[in-house]
Amino acid sequence: MEKDSCPLVKNILLLDPEGKRVAVKYYSDDWPTNSAKLAYEKSVFTKTQKTNARTEAEITMFDNNIVIYKFVQDLHFFVTGGDDENELILDAVLQGFVDAVTLLLRNKVDKSEALENLDLILLCLDEIIDRGMILETDGNAIAGKVATSSVDPAAPLSEQTISQALALAREHLTRSLLS
Repeated sequence: MEKDSCPLVKNILLLDPEGKRVAVKYYSDDWPTNSAKLAYEKSVFTKTQKTNARTEAEITMFDNNIVIYKFVQDLHFFVTGGDDENELILDAVLQGFVDAVTLLLRNKVDKSEALENLDLILLCLDEIIDRGMILETDGNAIAGKVATSSVDPAAPLSEQTISQALALAREHLTRSLLS
């Protein structure tokens, strides 16, 4: 297998204190079905829940993957890469995600706040990774892009997410039909 020059992330998971999904994105076919994904989430949560990854991120090998993880209040953040990926790069992705979520949730990093702002968290994931490739690891930059794109409907279409562009188009269509 030829090694890509670009580091790749296989998934990013945000789980609650019971190991249930809050927000997850998979970028590889290692887990082809939803039940395989849920089984992976459960086992990675079970393997890490007894550790104390609160002050700094921890690392473990799991199913021939490197998993970097950190717990913030009642949320569990995970980034998975292949066993040949650079741990420091995966850690930068994790830290960027944690920092961006902390900023966007205004330091109230808990399950209920995360669920209330799920759209922002999913936008964060889109700003950090695209098809497994790392786009951004700076938490301030990620939060800044998410905050601007979620607030400014006049942003150019190239900077809007598909759902934002569709919502804007729907709004314009409704207005034109009603007038």
